[in-house]
Amino acid sequence: MWPPEHERFADRTAAGHMLGDAVAEHLRGRATTTAKQPLVLALPKGGVPVAVAVADAIGAEFDLVISRKIGLPWQSDHGVGAIAENGPAVFDLSAVAAVGLSVSDLSPAVQRERVELRRRQERYRGSRPAPDVTGRVVVVVDDGLATGVTARAAVRALKVGKPDHLIFAAPVCAAESVDLLAADVDAVIDIHSPREFHALGLYYHDFAPLTDSHVLQMCTQMWSESRIPTTV
Repeated sequence: MWPPEHERFADRTAAGHMLGDAVAEHLRGRATTTAKQPLVLALPKGGVPVAVAVADAIGAEFDLVISRKIGLPWQSDHGVGAIAENGPAVFDLSAVAAVGLSVSDLSPAVQRERVELRRRQERYRGSRPAPDVTGRVVVVVDDGLATGVTARAAVRALKVGKPDHLIFAAPVCAAESVDLLAADVDAVIDIHSPREFHALGLYYHDFAPLTDSHVLQMCTQMWSESRIPTTV
C-alpha cells in the first residue's frame, strides 16, 4: 500500500532538509548544558545524504556511526539483530524466537558482520578513530526506521560514551519502532511516523541505492569543510 502523496519525499536530501528543520526546532526549545557544537552521526549508507542536510541545518560537526544488520542464516536480508562499532550485538528476541532460533545460533552471522563492519570503518574513516561523544548533543540520523534494531545497536553503543543529549532522527519511522527506541534515547524526531508501515522505499520518489563511493564523496566534502569532530 502506497502512503499518501503528502507523506512522500523527493529524495533523501529533500527529506534531510525537512528533518533538519525539525531537529533545529527541537534544539532551540532545549536549554543546553554544553558549549560544544552538536555532532551529527550518519548511519551509512542511506542515512548519509539525510545527515548531511541535518548537519547543515543545525551547524553541526559530521561523522558516521557504522552499524551492520544481522540476518537469518537462510535469509541474510531479514534483520533480526544488529551490531555497531564498539558495541555489543542487539537482537529482536521475539523475531529470533519466532523462527525457532536462539541468539547463539546467530553467532556465525555476528562474526561475519563484525568483519564487514571493520572493513567499512577502514574504508570510510581510515585510521581516524571514532568521535568522542562525551558531553555532546549527538544526533544519529538514518533515512528511515523500520524494525529499529540497527538504530538500537547504534545508540546503545554511543550511550556508553555519555553524551549530554542523544537524539535519533529519521524522516519516516514506523510508529511501533519509535515506541521501542524511545527508551534508549532522549528524543526521537521524525516527519512521519505511520502505524501501518509497509516498506521504507515507498516514502521516497527517488530511493536509489548508494555505493561506498557515494558515501565517501559526501563524507569527504563535509570533512573538507572542517566538519571533522573531536576524536577520542
